[in-house]
Amino acid sequence: MRVLHLALALLAVSAMAALVIAGGRSLKGSESIVAVDQIDPTADAMLGQGTDAAPEEPATSAILAPAAPLPPKLAVHSRAIDPDVVAPPEMPAAEDLERVEPRAPLSELALAMPPKPKMPAAWSGTKLFQPVAAAAGLIEAKGYSVTVSGIDTVREDETCPGDGKSWACGIRARTAFRAFLRGRAVVCKVPPEGGRDLISAECRIGKQDVGQWLVENGWARAAEGGPYAEAGEKARAARKGIFGPAPDVSGLPPVPAFSRPAPAAPSSILEEVDGVLRQPTDQPAPAQ
Repeated sequence: MRVLHLALALLAVSAMAALVIAGGRSLKGSESIVAVDQIDPTADAMLGQGTDAAPEEPATSAILAPAAPLPPKLAVHSRAIDPDVVAPPEMPAAEDLERVEPRAPLSELALAMPPKPKMPAAWSGTKLFQPVAAAAGLIEAKGYSVTVSGIDTVREDETCPGDGKSWACGIRARTAFRAFLRGRAVVCKVPPEGGRDLISAECRIGKQDVGQWLVENGWARAAEGGPYAEAGEKARAARKGIFGPAPDVSGLPPVPAFSRPAPAAPSSILEEVDGVLRQPTDQPAPAQ
């Protein structure tokens, strides 16, 4: 019996020892956790007394600042350039230079000539409104100055012999031409855009050829070898227009005699007396 009791006692003691060892291990692990997770701020303050404590750094001090961008790398030349090699060559002195004639153009395109205007396929002329006859056969309108082609224009100051005396046939021909135009629109074969240069072109009013009318009635001479040469010969044979005698002006009223122009009105009512401007004595005094 005693042996049994002794064995039971030994088992109990062994079990108690095992429990004590297991409990110590668990207590030791919990203390280590508390020591790491829970930090007493007063302990740090006590440790820092009497010493130069380092300044407290912010919590974000551990984050690294972004690195500054690197400057762009300069292109490195493969070789150095010798300034004596790339420098411009020395120019000769001015007296050593010789001027030469320019070469001939390679083609007509190099002459920079203005292009000729292209007319549409159905184009038959440009209308010139309110034409003015500067002379017999010379028309000015819409910025154009057109001489009728195929004729020799009769100048305004031209005179013609007739019955032994000369008469102003140029003015008479211009008057007849103005009466023929009567301000009607003239269609001439000129470019759509006018210019200041004198243009020779065919003109017509309706279906009437202007050049043909001038030559047939003797108010212009037909150009040699032109289309109106035959009509010009007929007008010369019939003594029409400038080929005939001076017009009879006996039925016209006489030219008024020359009269002295009326004296001009004075620019001022004051008259000069002994170098001084004074009011005339016959003028009433101004009202007060």
